[in-house]
Amino acid sequence: MKFVRDLYAAPRPGGRPVISFEFFPPKTDEGDRNLLEKTLPALQRTHPDFCSVTYGAGGSTREKTLMIVDRIQREHGLIAVAHLTCVGATREQIQALLNQIKALGAKNVLALRGDPPGGGEFQVTSGGFEFSSQLVRFIREQGDLCIGVAGFPEGHIACKQGKYADWQHLREKVEAGADFVLTQLFFDNTDFFEFRDHLVRKLGVTVPVVPGIVAILSGAQIKKFTALCGARIPAPLGTKLEELGADDDGTAEFGIEYATKQCEELLRAGVPGIHFYTLNKAPATVRILQNLGLA
Repeated sequence: MKFVRDLYAAPRPGGRPVISFEFFPPKTDEGDRNLLEKTLPALQRTHPDFCSVTYGAGGSTREKTLMIVDRIQREHGLIAVAHLTCVGATREQIQALLNQIKALGAKNVLALRGDPPGGGEFQVTSGGFEFSSQLVRFIREQGDLCIGVAGFPEGHIACKQGKYADWQHLREKVEAGADFVLTQLFFDNTDFFEFRDHLVRKLGVTVPVVPGIVAILSGAQIKKFTALCGARIPAPLGTKLEELGADDDGTAEFGIEYATKQCEELLRAGVPGIHFYTLNKAPATVRILQNLGLA
C-alpha cells in the first residue's frame, strides 16, 4: 500500500484530484456487510484513491476500526487510513495500537485529539497526550507512517480563543510531522478559502489541505451534525432546508446539487482533492462524482 502523501505529490492523469471517502464502523454485523459488500463496491467503481475509517469516541470502536481497515485493504485493494485519538489512551496503549496498524500492512493514520465518550470536555489521560500535535510527534518518531490531521475552516468548536488560534494549532500539528490535512465539513466555500489562504500565506503551511464535503440527506440529520461539530449552516441554505422540511427525498436531491456546486468551485480554485463524508452510503457521493465527471 502507498503512502497517502505520495498520492497528493504524484502527477495526476488529466489533473484529476485525489478522491477519498470516510466511513464509520457500523454497530452491527449487518451494517458491516452492507458497508463492505454493497456500499464500498459501489463507491469503488468511481475509482477513489483512498478511504478513512473513523475511531469512536474514547476509542470505543478500536477493534472494529482495525477490522474494517484490514478488510478494505485485503479484500478491496484500496488504501485505508486508520483514525486514532488521544482520548482514554496512554503512550503505551497508542504504541500498541500503532504496532497493530503496521502489522496489518497499513501505512497511513489520521491523528486526532478525539471526543470523549458521552460528550463533555476533553480530559487528559495520565500517561497520555493533551494535544494532537503531541500525538503527531509521537507517531512521527515511529518513522514509517504517513500522518494526516484534521483542519477546521470555521475553527474547532472547543477552541475558545477563536479560529485564528485554532489554525495556529493546526500549524503546530504540521510542524510536528503531519503530511496532509483533511477538513471538517463546511457549507460555505468562503470559509474554506479564508482558512486555506491563512494557512498558506500567513502560517507557511505547505502540506496538502483537502476540503471535506458531505451531501445533505435530511434537514434534521444535518442540523444534528452541525450542532455537534460547530459547522455553520449559511442563511440561504437554512432557508431552503426549512422549505423542504421533512421531504427527505427532495432534501437529498437538493443536497447532491448543493455539494456538486461546492465541489465545482473548490476544484476551480485548485484544491488537491476532495474528501467525502459518505455516512456509509454510496448513492449521493456517486451522483456528485458523476456530476463532476470524476466517476
